[in-house]
Amino acid sequence: MAHLPIEDHGVIGDLQTVALVGLDGTIDWCCLPFFDSPSVFGAILDERIGGWFRLGPTRDARPKQMYLPDSNVLVTRSYGDQGVGQVLDWMPIAGEHTKNLRHRIVRQVSCVRGEIEYRLDCRPAFDYARASHRVENVEGGALFVPEGAQRFGLTSPVPLAVREGGVEATLTLKEGEKAAFVFFAAPEGDSSLDPFAALGDADGSLQETVDFWQRWLGRCTYRGRWSEIVYRSALILKLLTFAPTGAIVASPTAGLPELIGGARNWDYRYTWIRDASFTLYALMRIGYTDEAWHFMRWLEARCQELDFEAESPLQLMYGIHGQHALPEITLDHLSGYRGSRPVRIGNAAYDQLQLDIYGELLDAIYLYNKYVTPVSYDLWRHSRALVDWVADHWNQSDEGIWETRGGRKHFVYSRLMCWVALDRASRMATKHSLPGDRARWMGERDRIYDEIMTRGWNEQRRAFRQHYDSDALDAANLCMPLVKFIAPTDPRMLATIDATLETLTRDSLVHRYDPELSPDGLRGGEGTFSMCTFWLVECLTRAGRLREARLVFERMLGYANHLGLYGEEIGNRGEALGNFPQAFTHMGLISAAYNLNRALGEQR
Repeated sequence: MAHLPIEDHGVIGDLQTVALVGLDGTIDWCCLPFFDSPSVFGAILDERIGGWFRLGPTRDARPKQMYLPDSNVLVTRSYGDQGVGQVLDWMPIAGEHTKNLRHRIVRQVSCVRGEIEYRLDCRPAFDYARASHRVENVEGGALFVPEGAQRFGLTSPVPLAVREGGVEATLTLKEGEKAAFVFFAAPEGDSSLDPFAALGDADGSLQETVDFWQRWLGRCTYRGRWSEIVYRSALILKLLTFAPTGAIVASPTAGLPELIGGARNWDYRYTWIRDASFTLYALMRIGYTDEAWHFMRWLEARCQELDFEAESPLQLMYGIHGQHALPEITLDHLSGYRGSRPVRIGNAAYDQLQLDIYGELLDAIYLYNKYVTPVSYDLWRHSRALVDWVADHWNQSDEGIWETRGGRKHFVYSRLMCWVALDRASRMATKHSLPGDRARWMGERDRIYDEIMTRGWNEQRRAFRQHYDSDALDAANLCMPLVKFIAPTDPRMLATIDATLETLTRDSLVHRYDPELSPDGLRGGEGTFSMCTFWLVECLTRAGRLREARLVFERMLGYANHLGLYGEEIGNRGEALGNFPQAFTHMGLISAAYNLNRALGEQR
């Protein structure tokens, strides 16, 4: 089984984990029971031993994928000489009535026209293909039993043949016929399988799942241009939320490369303060205040764990259950996506110093306080302590927003977001009469402003620089007008936009920075960074350059996959690179669409 391109996938999920489903009907990535659990299916990282669950036609057929309207139920259709078949894939949303079978992947196959033969091949590989398991053929399906770990079952309406650690079957369906398979976490202490208990009613489960997603999307307040792609991005962001705690993962995958054959293969199944705060902003913009409330509860829990004896009292990322330590290891037994090694799980960047997170955090709290509900005293007390810390430490060097591994620098973006932290805290304290050292905060805020305008500005290049010791540009500085640090029509900002277009942009797609001009301690290059392209759209929009903004935005929409999904980056051939789908990208799309649509409306 060859690697499918990253972009040839759809995604389904149950708000605790997801599965990637390829155009060929193969599930080649799924971690169970949670986002950060070891993989059960991981063929996207090693097509030979990674594990997969394929359900596709036995004869050559032309595939197409779509989602059922306004839902995360995926349809994979196969158009062949003998007929048309389809597989519906979904994960029922966990509820109290299904607490013993919380994590289920339902695959319902049917024949739409003619007659079609399907083949099932289910071969899980537990613990990132490190754990052995046995297969038990039981009435109604099969059990997969890893040593000393959670058992999983597969219900089947047809007999299964055990082979090489998995099961296989074929079934022929005529027009109007259908059959359902369910892969699920098996209850402990039960050695049998009851297909009805595992599945319930397939059609009923399907309707409940569709109803859930359509009700959720019905709360969206966005009614502008590009509604379809905005709705899909909102559904993806919801899929990346972890319902038990309110955390939001940056991406549900690990180890997918930012350049084929390169070493930038990171694990993104954690909650970055930065990414989650930006995502929160995007969701609040289109009416999703409940998600903001739940994330704020998760955030308050992290604020109760602050360690002011540490180098940084707040970590830049945490596990979805609030874990602090996320040690990074390499899975050297896996070949990697298209040979891209090493495959990493865990993320060593968790203990880096990244000062920008304080600005993103305070901005999220500020917006939550403004648009959702006033923050609690306890959250303000913790926030105030963090702002006092920022006032003392903003002038340190750090690793920066891009988590480079080439040593600490005085990054302009880090200074910018420290300014945001002090500015938002000062505003909240003043407007709501909250206690805090406002005079000091505002004084330090103004010092940062002057320093950015002097040391962060490169007069020769007519642009804001990446860090004080470099002439290189950084697309992160496009955020300056977005956080209201500088007017979007200020000559310095307009010059920085033009320099970014000239130096970092290809076919409207924006690179984060140039690794050759600004070495980051990592070998190899990377693709264009999709979030930065949407930042460019917002900058052009706010600067009143609406024709340019719309052209860049529309071009970027052309790089979405067939379902409207984006990875982290885009390669030279237009392919998706990096972990997939990426919250950062979809959040950027929503924000850019919202602001561009509003500007175009005002223009008319």
